[in-house]
Amino acid sequence: MAEADPASLGAGERLRRSFGADDAAWALGQAVLRRKAAAKFDRADEMLFTRDGLEQATRRAVARWRARRFVDAGVTEVWDLGCGIGADAMAFLEAGLRVVAVDADPETAAVAAHNLSLVSCSLISTQSRRAALRTGSIRRTQPHARSAVAASKGVEVRVGLAEEQEPPPGAAIFLDPARRTARGRTWNVADFTPSWDFVLAQLASDRFVCVKLGPGVPKEIIPDGVQAAWVSESHDVVEASLWNRLPAGPAAVVLSEGRETIIHRPVDAGSASGGEASLDAVLAGAGQPGRGGLPVRPLGRYLIEPDGAVVRAGLFEELAPAHDVWLLDPHIAYLSADEPLSSPLATCFEVREVLDYDRKALRRWVAERGVGTLEIKKRGIDVDPAALRRELRPKGKASATLVLARTVDATLAIVVERSGQGVQE
Repeated sequence: MAEADPASLGAGERLRRSFGADDAAWALGQAVLRRKAAAKFDRADEMLFTRDGLEQATRRAVARWRARRFVDAGVTEVWDLGCGIGADAMAFLEAGLRVVAVDADPETAAVAAHNLSLVSCSLISTQSRRAALRTGSIRRTQPHARSAVAASKGVEVRVGLAEEQEPPPGAAIFLDPARRTARGRTWNVADFTPSWDFVLAQLASDRFVCVKLGPGVPKEIIPDGVQAAWVSESHDVVEASLWNRLPAGPAAVVLSEGRETIIHRPVDAGSASGGEASLDAVLAGAGQPGRGGLPVRPLGRYLIEPDGAVVRAGLFEELAPAHDVWLLDPHIAYLSADEPLSSPLATCFEVREVLDYDRKALRRWVAERGVGTLEIKKRGIDVDPAALRRELRPKGKASATLVLARTVDATLAIVVERSGQGVQE
């Protein structure tokens, strides 16, 4: 697709004249998906996608982080049981692991084969790839069959169900169970594919296993004895993953600017009493800051916003163990301090002004300061920041950040600047 704008009407007409309506529609669809994928994948312009596969695919930075964990654990072969478009399988292959990628849908498996061929060029020919995609001719593998979409040294792509596969002894397993029904996303484990019982059986096995879930996973479905790691990329929480062969307990993984920062609270997987708390007991308090050991005090000189992965994992005490920090409210994930905190695990703001949370007063403040660019952040307050911004009518050259927070004293509107930045006018 060498068109300047492959999705334009003119390009569509030329494609239809040259290749026919079906192939033109397929090519135009890929052009649209590639544009959407550019934020997730550095090789998006070479990859193939399905609409659902792109939405569910792991971001490259996260997939590479996961692959490093497998390598560090001594894994040499991984079976990706539900590979989708192959985002994680590509990272596994790039990390030097042997990969068997399995998907129940023939078209999705063919897309994965193409994408994996970008890493292993001999994986599948252009002709066979196109035939598979356009005719759906890939046959389903049976439980003991060795036939596959494609295979080469180090990688194999199969069509089949996760439950039908028989990985050899010593092979690791990666699972990303489908969590969608006709009504949309679900956390009803009865609707997971493969089944939640199958997933739990893998986590209980002696293999090295990782299960990818959404960041909103209900704490009550997480089994004891695993490491539950919430992962953020560029401060956007993107997943929770369960690991059966790593130290048990909640973890926060922050990937930002090419750096990887991890904090973890170890637990005693065998007992909920004595020594460390069980994972179940720790996760019961995750996201509830006041259930930890941090004190609750009035606002200090600095406001600290923990990364979302830290909040999801409930690791407020572990965020800055050598720093004097405290909570503003026992139920709100804002911290405060009198000294600045420099950490990839949080954003530190210097407090410039403290205002009452009164909309008329805030509108006057915005007008008097000539604020035209207004960032509004909030926790613990039922307000739509976008609607409030319109109500405050920002107009002018100055910019400001306003944090709306419930504190031990009152609900406040706190004017802040990111620590280390000057006044923006």
